[in-house]
Amino acid sequence: MAKKEKRQLITLACSKCHARNYHTEKSVLNTVERLEVSKYCSKCRSHAMHKEAK
Repeated sequence: MAKKEKRQLITLACSKCHARNYHTEKSVLNTVERLEVSKYCSKCRSHAMHKEAK
């Protein structure tokens, strides 16, 4: 059975309107920089870059 690696819950915030729309997990061991993903923002009603919020 594989050993479960450390994972951290993070919140993604829209770069245009700063709405916190998405929650996800990321690996603490493999990813040290902040996560950036292009996702749909329901507040802006468009696709925008979502960055990891503090």
